[in-house]
Amino acid sequence: MIKQLGENGGGFFGANSAHPYENPNALSNLIEIIAMVSIPSALIYTYGLFVGNIKQAWLLFWMVFTIFVVLVIFAAIGEYQGNPLVNNIIGQETANLEGKEVRFGWAQTTLWAVMTTATMCGAVNGMHDSLMPPGGFTTLLNMFLQTVWGGQGTGTAYLFIFLILTVFVTGLMVGRTPEFLGRKIEKREIVLASVILLIHPIAVLLPSAIALAFPKTLAGISNPGFHAIAQVVYEYASASANNGSGFEGLNDNTLWWNLSTALSILVGRYIPIVAILLLADSMAKKQPVPETPGTLRTDSSLFITVTAGVILILGVLTFFPVLALGPIAEGFKLAGGIK
Repeated sequence: MIKQLGENGGGFFGANSAHPYENPNALSNLIEIIAMVSIPSALIYTYGLFVGNIKQAWLLFWMVFTIFVVLVIFAAIGEYQGNPLVNNIIGQETANLEGKEVRFGWAQTTLWAVMTTATMCGAVNGMHDSLMPPGGFTTLLNMFLQTVWGGQGTGTAYLFIFLILTVFVTGLMVGRTPEFLGRKIEKREIVLASVILLIHPIAVLLPSAIALAFPKTLAGISNPGFHAIAQVVYEYASASANNGSGFEGLNDNTLWWNLSTALSILVGRYIPIVAILLLADSMAKKQPVPETPGTLRTDSSLFITVTAGVILILGVLTFFPVLALGPIAEGFKLAGGIK
C-alpha cells in the first residue's frame, strides 16, 4: 500500500502488483488504483484552497478527469479489439491477453496501466510491453504531459505552469498584459515556465536519439521495428517523469542505460523543481494588481477549455515525431496485417 500511496512503484516481488501476495483479487486491485490517484487528485482541490478559488480548482479537476477518461477509453478499445494478427490465425475476435494476469483480464489491466503512468506511480499489474499500440500511445502520452493526473504535487505544479502560459497566450490575443492570481505575468515568469516545460523533452528525446543511433551496442534492442522506438523512448520518459515502469524488451542493465537514465532522472526532476521555486518566489514578490472589469477570468469554462487545448497541443506537438514513429506507426502496421 505504501508504494501506491507514495507513488514509488517498486514492489517487494519482481512481478510487482501482478503478484498474488501483493494484489490477490479485483477488490485489492481497485483499492490500489484508488490509492494511486487519491493524493494527486486531492492536491488539485488543495491548490484551490491555497489560491482562494475553489471554482477554478473544480474546473481543473474535471478537465483532467475528462482527458483521463478519454485516454482510458482509447487504450481499452485497443486491448478489447485484440491483436489482428493473432485474431486472423485463430479465426475469431478476442481481447489482447498477452502479458496480463487472468484474474484481472484486459479491462482492469488497461485501467491500471493508464492510471500508473498518469499518476507517475510506476507500479504494474501487467506487462506494458504487451499493450496494443493505443495502450502504448496512452501510457507514453501520460508521461509526456505529467498533468493527468501527475505525481504528488508534480501534476498540480505543471497545471500551474500551463495556466500561466494560457493566461499569457490569451492576453496576447486581446492585447492586455496577462495577469494570474492577481500578479502580472512578465518576461521572467514566461522564461521560467518555458524552461520547466522544455527540460522534460530534452531529458527524454536527446538520450533516446543517442541510444537509437546505436541500436545494438547502446540501446540493446531485441525487438527491432517501430516497437523498439517506443521501448527506448518509454525508458527515458519513465525516468524523467519519475514513473519507473518500463516497456522491457531491452538489454538495459548496462553502464549506458544505468548512467543515462540516472541523468534523465536528475535533469527531469531537479531542474524543474528549482525553476518552479524561482517562479513562485518571483510571483510572491510582485505587487498584487487590483481586479478590474477587463481582468481575464481564469475560473471560467472557456478558459479551462483553452488550457486543455494548450496542454494537448504543446504535449502532442513536442513529442509527436516519436509517437508517430512508435505506437502510431506500429498500429498502422498491425492494422495492415504486417508482422
